[in-house]
Amino acid sequence: MADAPARQAAAATADHQEPEVLEAPERGSVEELLDAGAHDPLDAMRHSTAHVMAEAVLDLFPAAKLGIGPAIDGGFYYDFELPRALTPDDLEAIEERMRASVAADHAFVRREVDFDDARSVEEGRGQAFKVEILDDLAARAKAAGEPLPEVSFYEHGPFSDLCRGPHVPSTGMIGPFKLLSVAGAYWRGDEKRPMLQRIYGTVWSSQDELDQFLWRRAEAKKRDHRRLGVQLDLFSFHDVAPGSAFWHPKGQRLWRTLEGAMREEQERRGYVEVSTPILVHKKLWEQSGHWGLYDDNMFRVEVEGQTFSLKPMNCPESTFIYRSKVRSYRDLPIRYAEYGRLHRNERSGTLSGLTRVRHFIQDDAHIYVRPDQVQAEISELLDFVRVVYGWFGLTPRFVFATKPDKAIGDPALWERAEAQIKEALDASGSPYRVKPRDGTFYAPKIDIYIDDALGREWQMATIQADLTMLPDRFDLEFIDEHGLPQRPVAIHRAIYGSLERFIGILIEHFAGALPLWVAPLQAVVIPISDRHLEAGRELAGILAAKGIRVEVDDSDNRMQNKIRLAQEQKVPVMLVLGDREVEARSATVRRRGAARDAAQETVAWDDLAEQLAAEVAARRVE
Repeated sequence: MADAPARQAAAATADHQEPEVLEAPERGSVEELLDAGAHDPLDAMRHSTAHVMAEAVLDLFPAAKLGIGPAIDGGFYYDFELPRALTPDDLEAIEERMRASVAADHAFVRREVDFDDARSVEEGRGQAFKVEILDDLAARAKAAGEPLPEVSFYEHGPFSDLCRGPHVPSTGMIGPFKLLSVAGAYWRGDEKRPMLQRIYGTVWSSQDELDQFLWRRAEAKKRDHRRLGVQLDLFSFHDVAPGSAFWHPKGQRLWRTLEGAMREEQERRGYVEVSTPILVHKKLWEQSGHWGLYDDNMFRVEVEGQTFSLKPMNCPESTFIYRSKVRSYRDLPIRYAEYGRLHRNERSGTLSGLTRVRHFIQDDAHIYVRPDQVQAEISELLDFVRVVYGWFGLTPRFVFATKPDKAIGDPALWERAEAQIKEALDASGSPYRVKPRDGTFYAPKIDIYIDDALGREWQMATIQADLTMLPDRFDLEFIDEHGLPQRPVAIHRAIYGSLERFIGILIEHFAGALPLWVAPLQAVVIPISDRHLEAGRELAGILAAKGIRVEVDDSDNRMQNKIRLAQEQKVPVMLVLGDREVEARSATVRRRGAARDAAQETVAWDDLAEQLAAEVAARRVE
């Protein structure tokens, strides 16, 4: 039965839609609470497994209060209010009861229930969270002047749960599963509501898929950038500034290397760099339209009775530089690049190392072009993205996100912008997919995705063609060849995106073993004894003169310990100096990751400096 679950689930998901056309429900809303997360056949099986898990938990803890149990990427969870904290032994006991339910092959049966009867059932069971969901449904119906809706329960064996579905036909259709962990989760994501225990699990169509998932999960823990960031002395986090990284010297070297490479490439492509204020009056955000949609995510500052905010994005401020003088059609395109310090008021529970922060720096650019230049500029940006991601051996994928339901501006301008983006994508020859209604409120966009070494998908850069928000709201103009004022198009783009997040992803992708060109410490000189120290420092000076980031290990450790420590620090190149090497002004080269019995080369100092400098300049991935 191992190969059957996904096929059977497909038959049970009659109202299946492609995931990209579904919008995520608002956090804590009744839509989110009722969303099973089952948007494809495997998700239906995952949601069904969450129900089987809830059955097992109630069997062990009859007084348990049920929250919600959706399918999620890679698995499922269910939230519970329980009389005590769960232990690893509890998870084993829950799994055992789940296996018994799967073996019993109970059918999943949908039952439509009158609203009042459903509420009475849940109230009688003492399921306060389910009653709250139903009360929210009733309040929404009343506000809309609609009758109370019918609701549905799904039953399997002795278990019944308020649920929209869908599910697989029976518990026997559930594939191999594993409970993974327990975490705290506030009810409805609200820190003022009860803290529940969230049990995470995963389920797959075959044992091989489960084994692969568990391997990837274990490998992801080894690669966790939060652990490696401490091990490699790159950054740290402290409770005096939640969601903000403290960059150590090595981390700052890494940062500056990435920033320097981008600056070099931008200059080659005709960008000029600008800088705009961090603290901005709210009237700017009201004019741009961000205040009404985004103000909850802004850090506000009251100054002399006026409201300012720390900027969450750079785009509106660049318009003041553009408008500082009259622009001719001959001046365009104008490409403003900015490494802006941004602040977003993310919930504390969502913060996660470098990949979800409150303070970050983004490699933003705002490009002002004539309407006839849009396609060419986007084509240039697609090439820019491919070049930059190629520095890390990554292959970008493009996703075209079109006009959302809450878009602002002239529909005709949206159509024109979307047509120009599509033309540029088609002309690029790169495959892409369309994500309907997922553009920003002011522009269609191209999102860039990559897969990391573990096959995990990450959304990275973005390119947006804005014909409305900046040009119209900030009255931007250029003078055309006939002397008449015209609106430019503003192209918003980030290529790294948040540098914090980009670095976190790089660390996990490379498991901390960053490519030579970007590694904060590229080489370490290892003198075998104290009498080789002076020569080691001389070699380090020769390498440093060629731009190599190098240190000399002058500790009292034995040579093998020095090599081990350099390997733990993921240093790409180790240069060993003994009597023979010093006499010949050479070094024995050990490369990171080379087998212990691999042949080692001995290279003259000057040749070594030239060789490493050439490798760094080439920005190759080993």
